[in-house]
Amino acid sequence: MSSNVVYAIVKAGGRQEKVSVGDVVVMNRVGGKVGETVNLTPLMLVDGDKVTTGADDLAKVTVTAEIVRAERGKKITIMKFKNKTGYRKRQGHRQELTRVKVTGIK
Repeated sequence: MSSNVVYAIVKAGGRQEKVSVGDVVVMNRVGGKVGETVNLTPLMLVDGDKVTTGADDLAKVTVTAEIVRAERGKKITIMKFKNKTGYRKRQGHRQELTRVKVTGIK
């Protein structure tokens, strides 16, 4: 069976994401303003039945994405506690995120 599905596995902010043209991906904060384009590093490209994983071949592939907006992730709470000493510490964290839309895989 042959199919003409094109997608790529890219490195997006410390994680790997499977993307195709038109997908919206949330990744760790990327510098840039809304509407600017960023290049994502491809790790694997699937073009129908052809799979590309070699570093030399992937150097020719470009995955471009447009910054949609900057976001902040869900708040997490970090609690530190030591028994019998009265030590308690509470800390919160919200991850800085960027929402991007994939515009091209070439």
